[in-house]
Amino acid sequence: MKITDIAALPVGENPHHVDARVAYDTEHAMAVVITLQPGEELKKHITPVDVFFYVLEGTGVVEIGDEEEVVGRDMLVESPAKIPHRWFNRSDTIFRVLVVKVPKPTKGTQIL
Repeated sequence: MKITDIAALPVGENPHHVDARVAYDTEHAMAVVITLQPGEELKKHITPVDVFFYVLEGTGVVEIGDEEEVVGRDMLVESPAKIPHRWFNRSDTIFRVLVVKVPKPTKGTQIL
């Protein structure tokens, strides 16, 4: 059994310049916990694989393609491969989301 303390993981470098911690990384899948402070957002980007997001804490806005929705804790959002997407924290509290990429991408994320 392996148990990971997400809070103890280092913040990884990323093009969005936000708190992103790799929680799981194998040859088959990858999971990252992203924390957005009030007013922070991710740049619009495209991932080469399907992604799903599970909201852990707070309220945020997700934009996928031409759609934009407000989502909160315990909501799951699916984002198909190669569709532009991004996240916003327009609230006054922390917003945390688990990002799961399956299969693990072999190419990097494309910032738009």
